[in-house]
Amino acid sequence: MTECVKTHDSATLDLPYPRLAEGRFSSCVVLTDDELNAAFGVRVGFTQRTGGESEPPYDSLNLGDHVQDDPKCVRLNRQKLFRAFGMREDAVIVPKQVHGDVMAACENRADCADVALRAQDGADGVIVSCDEVGAMLCFADCVPVIVVSPRRTFAVVHAGWRGVMARIAESAAKRVCERDDVEPSCLNVYIGPHIHACHFEVGEDLACRFANEFGSSVLTDDRHVSLSAALRCGLTSLGVDERRIADAGVCTVCDGGKRYFSYRASGGRCGRHAAFAVRCGNGKEGL
Repeated sequence: MTECVKTHDSATLDLPYPRLAEGRFSSCVVLTDDELNAAFGVRVGFTQRTGGESEPPYDSLNLGDHVQDDPKCVRLNRQKLFRAFGMREDAVIVPKQVHGDVMAACENRADCADVALRAQDGADGVIVSCDEVGAMLCFADCVPVIVVSPRRTFAVVHAGWRGVMARIAESAAKRVCERDDVEPSCLNVYIGPHIHACHFEVGEDLACRFANEFGSSVLTDDRHVSLSAALRCGLTSLGVDERRIADAGVCTVCDGGKRYFSYRASGGRCGRHAAFAVRCGNGKEGL
């Protein structure tokens, strides 16, 4: 397992350009950026569905607790993931996602429990600027986005089409920049597996709204919308460097349930994979 090196003067350093690669950590398979973790002590990840305890149709690493899976299996699955990355179960903020634009923020580990409790009122993003506090959000077609600053504040965001229209990823990036006093061009942004335009068909009215908001390039035809293109458009207009946006390039519907859960592909009954992030304060991951 890659060591997690804490960089005390990271504000003076550039983040490595983002790169997502598949890795196995204990029984969990995730897309992650090992170079970011090695240089800055920030672990980001997008989980796959294998390596857990849940039975079909939630098999097997279902991390969502709202999908009628056995709660014991969900808890075991979360424990597997948290142990694999040295996260304490009581120091991971998992909000109730409501397809909105509210974000929870934690600046001190001592506040983690309170922030986690308030996040149950509804939040679709979590911003963390302290060591050893993680954030995890769950997905099955919506777009997972992780934003990382060279000063090690990060945000994990759930962006459904409503969230994309509300520019939740840009809002998260702005708040990270304000918190760390950095420019958007310094940020790394990671876009995880999600439904692609080939399967995201919408009504003409909604397609027009996307085109009016982000430009016609986000449409592949009159009814198909690229959510990742809309996100890129919004983020780059904010000042994020296009070279610092890493996209997993995986359509959850096209995947057919092999690696990732898909609400549409499964007919609405499935588990949830996750996007998560944590920054290390003890010098090593997995302790």
